[in-house]
Amino acid sequence: MRGKPQAQPDFLTVINLNACVPADHPLRPIKRQVDAVLKQLSPLFDELYAADGAPSIPPEQLLKARVLTALYTVRSERLFCEQLGYNLLWLWFLDREFSAGSFNHSVFAKNYERVLSADVAKLFFAEVYDLSRQAGWTSDEHFTAAGTLIESWASLKSFVRKDGADARKVQAAKDEDPGNPTSNFRGEQRRNDTHQSTTDPGSVLYRKANGKEAKLCFGGHLLMENRNGLCADFTIHDPIAAPEPAVALRQLQAHAALHEGVAVKTVGADKGYHRKEFVTACRDQNIVPHVACKDGVTVPGLDGRTTTTESYRLSQKIRKRVEEILGWIKTVGGLRRSRYRGRERTQAWGYFVAGTYNLLRLARLELARA
Repeated sequence: MRGKPQAQPDFLTVINLNACVPADHPLRPIKRQVDAVLKQLSPLFDELYAADGAPSIPPEQLLKARVLTALYTVRSERLFCEQLGYNLLWLWFLDREFSAGSFNHSVFAKNYERVLSADVAKLFFAEVYDLSRQAGWTSDEHFTAAGTLIESWASLKSFVRKDGADARKVQAAKDEDPGNPTSNFRGEQRRNDTHQSTTDPGSVLYRKANGKEAKLCFGGHLLMENRNGLCADFTIHDPIAAPEPAVALRQLQAHAALHEGVAVKTVGADKGYHRKEFVTACRDQNIVPHVACKDGVTVPGLDGRTTTTESYRLSQKIRKRVEEILGWIKTVGGLRRSRYRGRERTQAWGYFVAGTYNLLRLARLELARA
C-alpha cells in the first residue's frame, strides 16, 4: 500500500542536541580538542570584551564556526549562517541553543578586529599544535618545508598600470559594460613593478614554474613535523619578495622560538630548495638539509656524506606527505583561492584552516590509538 505524506503540525517539543549526535560521531573528539583550546584562550577573550553592556555572541562560537566552515567546505559566511539555523549537528558543536537559531553573517566582519584577526588565529593555531605536542604526536627535531600558491580574489582585468596611464581605456571599457568590461592586453608587458591589482593590491602576478600561466596570487608556505604529519606552521607571503627557501628558514626559527624544547635537526624539502643560500643557512644553524638534489647541480654543504644516509632517505620518503596537507587545505579547506582581500585576512583564514586540519588529524590519531 502506498504511503501518503502528512503535513507536519505545529507542536511544542524538547530537543536534546547532545542526544541527537551519535556517540561515535567523528565531530565529538574534534569538539573536545577545540573546547580544550578555547579554554586556554578564555583569559584573552576576557581582555578583549568590556565588563558591562549587552552580551555579544560568545567568541568561542565564532572560532568554532571557522572550524566548521573549513571542515565542511562552506563557501561563504552567509551560507554558513543560513545552514546553521537548521543544522542540529552544527548547533551542538557551537554549544548553541536550538531556540537561539542562527546569527547574522555580519558578525564575522564586525568581530574581525577583535577575535577573528590574524593574531588571534595564530594563537588558536599555536594552542592546537601545543595540544598535539602534549599528547606526544609531534617531533621536535625533524621537519619538512613546502610551498604553494594561493590565488587571490582578484581578476587579471584589475591588474592595471600604477601610474594611471591606462585609466582612460579602463574607464571606457567600464562605461561600455560595467558588469564585465572588455579587456585586451595582448602584446602588452604587464609586470609587478609597473602594474598592480586595484581589487587586491597585496597580490602579485606570479607563476609557479616555466610553462605555467601567471596568476594574481599569494605565496603559501607550510612547515610539517615528520612524526605524524601535523602542520607546524603556515605562512602567507609575497612569493617574489620572500622566496620559499627564505620563508622556510624564518619558519624554523620562529617555530623553535615559540615552542620550548624544539631543537631542529633536519629539514626535508624538494628540489626548489637545492640552493646554496638555503643549504648554507641550514648548516650555520646546525640543521642538516635533507633537500632533493637537482641533476648536474652541485651545492656546497650537500653531498654524498648527507644524501647516502638512511635518515636522508627517510626524510625524502616522509616529505611527500606534506602534499597531503596542502591538498586538504586547498580542496576541503577551501584555500585554493582566497575568499578575502589582502594578505592579512588571508593569513588569518590560513591559520584557521591549518589548525582545523591538525584537529582532524589529532582525532584520527586518537581513534587509531583506541
